[in-house]
Amino acid sequence: MRPVLRPLAPDDVDELLRIHRTPEVLRWWDEPADGFPWDEPESTRFAIEVDGRVAGLIQYWEETEPKYRHAGIDLFIDPALHGQGIGTEAVRQVVTMLIDERGHHRITIDPATDNLAAIRSYEKAGFKPVGVMREHERDVGKDGWHDSLLMELLASERPE
Repeated sequence: MRPVLRPLAPDDVDELLRIHRTPEVLRWWDEPADGFPWDEPESTRFAIEVDGRVAGLIQYWEETEPKYRHAGIDLFIDPALHGQGIGTEAVRQVVTMLIDERGHHRITIDPATDNLAAIRSYEKAGFKPVGVMREHERDVGKDGWHDSLLMELLASERPE
């Protein structure tokens, strides 16, 4: 089941909101912001489609300052499709685009340290853990903070 990445369309909004609001996604992504999925103009977002249906969202952002140039990725997948390799394959596709088409040498992703399924998926795509960012992100509900695992993939170490 190879996912297809395509630009967001107005018809995607309801399904992306439904997926975003599932407890499994909400736990990591918090409540959708007003204007979702067009609420982050600094990010490039794609719908992840499987068998003609929206299965999730993947996004990237770019640091364009030449001295620090790199890109970061984030995504969510419909929990009904977890464990099928869809997220890993979507990440691989975006990594290929960012390295081969956008010229990046380093890609980052930063899942919560408790999000073990995401960490395993990113490792399968070639990302390596490089450190823990302590109290990096506000918890859902804004009652506290949680740690995130900084993971990187270097173009020179990309798996074939």
